[in-house]
Amino acid sequence: MPALKDSYIIPAAADMHVHLRNAPGPIASLVTPTIRKAGIDTVFVMPNLAPRPVVSVDEALAYKDALVQLDSGVNYLMSLYLHESITPEEIRKAKSAGVFGVKAYPRGATTNSQWGVVSFDPFHDVLKAMEEEGLVLNLHGEVPSSAADNVTVMNAEARFLPVLKGLVEKYPKLKIVLEHCTTADAVEAVRSLGDNVVGTITAHHLSLLVDDWSANVHHYCKPAAKTPEDRRALLNAVVTSNGKFFLGTDSAPHDISSKKGKGNTAAGVFTQPYALGYVLTALEEAIARNDIPASSVTDDVLSGFLSRYGRAFYGLPTTGLPQIRLTRGAARVEESLRGKGEDGVEVEVVPFRAGEVTWGVEWL
Repeated sequence: MPALKDSYIIPAAADMHVHLRNAPGPIASLVTPTIRKAGIDTVFVMPNLAPRPVVSVDEALAYKDALVQLDSGVNYLMSLYLHESITPEEIRKAKSAGVFGVKAYPRGATTNSQWGVVSFDPFHDVLKAMEEEGLVLNLHGEVPSSAADNVTVMNAEARFLPVLKGLVEKYPKLKIVLEHCTTADAVEAVRSLGDNVVGTITAHHLSLLVDDWSANVHHYCKPAAKTPEDRRALLNAVVTSNGKFFLGTDSAPHDISSKKGKGNTAAGVFTQPYALGYVLTALEEAIARNDIPASSVTDDVLSGFLSRYGRAFYGLPTTGLPQIRLTRGAARVEESLRGKGEDGVEVEVVPFRAGEVTWGVEWL
C-alpha cells in the first residue's frame, strides 16, 4: 500500500533557487514555461549568467523583463551577484527596486563562479547595508576544492560552515539562506542559528547519493550528493522544518552537449518541470527505507516546505494563494526537452529521472 495519499491539494509552490539562463536565449525560452507546469508560481532567480553576471539593479530589472516576456504568470524574485563592483548605494537601490537578495559564490566552486568571493572582508560595507535594508544574503555554502588543503566536493560544504557562523556573529540581523544543503552538518548548523538563518533543499538531493551522482552525467551537480546519513538528515529536515528549511531546487538546465561533450561536464540537474513530484517520490522512498515515518508527511508539512516557508522568509504573502492538486502517477517525465534559438541552433535539455512516471500537477 502506498505510503502517501494518492493526491494532495496545497498552495502553489515557491521555488527559492532556480537557474533560467540568459534571457532572451534558447535555454531560457525552453525552460521558463515549465515553471508553472511544475505547480510553481514564484521563483528566486540566480544571477550567475555568462558572459557577465547580474551585478546591478538595472541589469536585474532588464533580466526580469525578459523573463516576463517568456511567461508573465510567474513571480520572478531577482537577485544580484556579490561582486567587487557592488556598493552600499546599489544595495539600497536594490531594496527600493524590489530586488530580493544577493548571491555569494565561492570563486571557482561552481558554474560561472569565476567572479566570486575569495573573502567576505572586502564586502563589509555592502553586508552592513544588506543587514540594514533587510536584503537576503544567499550563500553557495562550499569552499573551492583544493588538494593542498585536503578539500574535495565531499567536505567542501562542511569546511564552509565556520564561514557561515562567522557571518552570523558579525552581522547578527542579516537574513541568510544556506542554499542547497547536502550534509547532516549543514542541517545542524542551520538549526543551531537564529530565525534569520534558513536553508534550502533541492529535490534531487533528497534521492541521490554520491554513487548515483558519479554514475550519471545528468546527476552531476555541485554541491555533490553525499552519504545515506546526509540524505537522511535532509529528509528529516523537510518533514520537521518548522520554517527553517524550504524548497530551492537549484534546477540547472544545460544543453546536452555540455553534459556529454568532450571536456569538463557541466554541473547541474534539471528538475524544474517535475520538482514537486520528485520531492513526493523521494519522501515515499524514504518511508520505504524507514528513513522517516509515514506519519511525518502531512498536508501541512508539504504546504509549508513547498510553498509557505519560503514565501514567509522573503516577506511574501502566505495566504490567499492559488491552489494546485498533485496526483500520483498522472505524468511522465520527458526523455528530453528540445528547442531552437534565433540562430536556428537546436538545444536539448535532459530532465532528472527522464522517462519515469511521476506526480501530475493540476491548477485549481
